[in-house]
Amino acid sequence: MSLAASTVGLKARLELSKAKHRSLAGHPRIARFVASLVPFYQYDEARFFGSDAAPDDIVAQRRADFARLEDLYRKRFASTLRLTAEATELISDLQFTEAYRVPFQFSSHARQHLPVGAFLQSSSGVMTTDLDGNSFYDLTGSYGVNLFGYDFYKECIDRGIERVHELGPVLGSYHPLVADNAARLVRLSGMDEVSFHMSGTEAVMQAVRLARYHTRRSQLVRFCGAYHGWWGDVQPGVGNPVPTHETYTLKDMSEASLRVLRNRRDIACVLVNPVQIMHPNSAAPADSTLVDSTRQAHLDRAAYADWLKQLRAICTERGIVLIFDEVFVGFRLAPGGAQEYFGVRADLVTYGKTLGGGLPIGAVCGRKHLMKRFTEDRPADICFARGTFNSHPYVMAAMNEFLRRLEEPAIAALYRDLDELWDGRAAELNRRLRDAGLPVQVANLSSIWTICYTRPSA
Repeated sequence: MSLAASTVGLKARLELSKAKHRSLAGHPRIARFVASLVPFYQYDEARFFGSDAAPDDIVAQRRADFARLEDLYRKRFASTLRLTAEATELISDLQFTEAYRVPFQFSSHARQHLPVGAFLQSSSGVMTTDLDGNSFYDLTGSYGVNLFGYDFYKECIDRGIERVHELGPVLGSYHPLVADNAARLVRLSGMDEVSFHMSGTEAVMQAVRLARYHTRRSQLVRFCGAYHGWWGDVQPGVGNPVPTHETYTLKDMSEASLRVLRNRRDIACVLVNPVQIMHPNSAAPADSTLVDSTRQAHLDRAAYADWLKQLRAICTERGIVLIFDEVFVGFRLAPGGAQEYFGVRADLVTYGKTLGGGLPIGAVCGRKHLMKRFTEDRPADICFARGTFNSHPYVMAAMNEFLRRLEEPAIAALYRDLDELWDGRAAELNRRLRDAGLPVQVANLSSIWTICYTRPSA
């Protein structure tokens, strides 16, 4: 009996091992161990410009161009850089982002000679303006929030505040707009119920907690490279100071992963971030740069839709909760999000970012039996989730403006032929880049796009 049990356990472990991607991202514990062994070192000026053993003339050109860029930055962004330097001494977020703006070997020289500003004075449409009066196109859209241009969200906030001004920042009780928001989200998501939170990370946390509560299972499955917020269970590798014990990181679009889902009995839920269609099993490009360092990004909508359908079938068969994390892609691909775009229904869907109409938001939409937080015949058996600012009147009002405007003819028209429009724009941009002899191309999923360098630097 014990031998048979050991054999079954060994088989399960082997299946799980085969379902992991052959990279450090696919093995979070090994990644954390390797990261702990990496020693600090930094390049001096000579190595900074010649770390790839470039010829002397290329090194000299890099050095001269870098010096010109440094001079330009310090003159053009003087006020913005001055305030950033002062604030960095007080704000730990700025210290972290500045230290890791470039690979650590290059960081010291880059920070000393090419600092970047962190402050802006104003915005309009898709443009922002810094403290020195310089205007920029905002290609990143505030981490995905700015889908319709900043004036759209300013209007959502201003009109929303007017509508709830009489109630003000009263918490605990709801403004009537909350009921309207819930009804609209139920229609858009195709789900039964809604809960509101203050960030996308919190929404994903609650979705996973509900899945564990109702399945009475512990493990969540995430796919290699996918981002689901910064909390522990969905960030098992580098960046999390403690190891996770209830997370399986599996290969995306892999038969071996489907086999694990089919055979294991401890899996509560599967988390899917649909933006991974562009780069399965690798991390998304940084929001602040949109650059894909792998020098490739592509997508096959039909193949990914088929993958999601296979996940849907196995999750239904095994009683596993299928969660679509649409914090980023929600309302970008279609009014009904990835569910509508790929033709696959999830059990729970999380939203955030643009849904708040410019203010912080997280939301979980789900099937009725999964959203329930208590058990009728066991009054002490509950699934707790609360937050002081959940359903804040101002946030709910800005959200309501956003949801109402989605139904306006002008906004609804933007979704028609959306893929054709953005595929055409990407193709035209790529043609111009090729004609100019530049080693740069873009790849896109509808209006979501990234920049790829097609060859290493000279």
